[in-house]
Amino acid sequence: MDKDIAIEINNVSKQYYVGQVQRSSGYRTMRDVLTDAMKSPFQRVRNMVTGQAQSAANLTDSIWALKDVNFSVKKGEVIGIIGHNGAGKSTLLKILSRITDPTEGEIAYRGRLGALLEVGTGFHPELTGRENIYLNGAILGMKRSEITHQFDEIVAFAGVEQFVDTPVKHYSSGMYVRLAFAVAAHLEPEILIVDEVLSVGDAAFQKRSLGKMQDVAGSGRTVLFVSHNMTAIQHLCNRVVVLKNGQVVDDNIPSIAIKKYLEVGLSQSSGKLDERKNRDGTGDFKFTSIRFVERGTNNPIIQSGNDIDIHIRCTLKDRDYINNCHVALTFTDIYNNILFVLSTTFLNKPLRLDNNTEIVFQVDRLPLIAGQYSIKAWGAVQMETADRIEDAFKLEVQEGDFFNSGKTPNANRHGYISVPHLVKIREQSNSYEL
Repeated sequence: MDKDIAIEINNVSKQYYVGQVQRSSGYRTMRDVLTDAMKSPFQRVRNMVTGQAQSAANLTDSIWALKDVNFSVKKGEVIGIIGHNGAGKSTLLKILSRITDPTEGEIAYRGRLGALLEVGTGFHPELTGRENIYLNGAILGMKRSEITHQFDEIVAFAGVEQFVDTPVKHYSSGMYVRLAFAVAAHLEPEILIVDEVLSVGDAAFQKRSLGKMQDVAGSGRTVLFVSHNMTAIQHLCNRVVVLKNGQVVDDNIPSIAIKKYLEVGLSQSSGKLDERKNRDGTGDFKFTSIRFVERGTNNPIIQSGNDIDIHIRCTLKDRDYINNCHVALTFTDIYNNILFVLSTTFLNKPLRLDNNTEIVFQVDRLPLIAGQYSIKAWGAVQMETADRIEDAFKLEVQEGDFFNSGKTPNANRHGYISVPHLVKIREQSNSYEL
């Protein structure tokens, strides 16, 4: 292994069996053990008679969560690992963190490794914040003297000075995750593996967390960072690995790798529409592509509150141009509820289309909060449907500071749409605006 390499991943694969019985994660009593022991001979006979599998070895259905993954990480590199749900990111991090072993292949390390795979892992609810800092630091592989050196900074960063000697079971959920992140971010293993920690806390704390991760990235430590936040990936990482179906599909600089990520999986799987069969209409013209970018750039990372341009191209059937055309895009949530519609009919502006026409919808301050959305495309000639595609585009919106306040809406509590608004206070003697 080269002395400049921190991690070497060679032909790593991980197989799981489908249908394997999972035992309860709770504690088992002596009574449970004895009962199982008594039942085992009879259960084995029953399984033989009925032909049921006795163990995972008898199961024929299996999946490869990872397959032939190869890449190396140099010392001091900050590597982003991205991919949609089910791509194999968490499995890879568990193998890298030695939580589970690969089915095939091997991994070599050079340096002390710390992992933050789930915020709060290693915290005990009955222990105080102070005790959990030392406990969590030990789990991450730190010496007591190293933890003591960073203790005051950890407490200040988390904002729990007043409660540091209170059992964490009495902490609010926000205090709990702030302290857990602060511990992991301030302790100093040579290799740090981080999974989705920038999604914790409120917007103000997330901003501080991003700043702290930038400090870690600039300190010369090796970092592997998994996130669905493409803005954070772009800012923090100098290289990005894209996973799809357990395999590496790209390993490149952030801008190119993120574009690849948006072209596979959910985000832009349907952005190219030439070959789509699930469409209806007269076919007088057909949509060929839809592309979302931040206005003034070619950046495909779309943030809530940003000005965006939506570029639409189409092709005509057996003619050079068509008059009196209309185009609409319908934005829906994951439950197929309509959120809003962009349409030339609302503007009462029919289009003249030819094969070189590009239609651009401009949206100021995109009101959608962070999440995934589906776009339906509709086109008509003289109000007769020419082309309609139900799932024409999958849009992934990243978190943004829509209100310029550091407060970020939550879909479960506040809905999917942010609405610009002001508040004015009127009193008997005067009035003012907040």
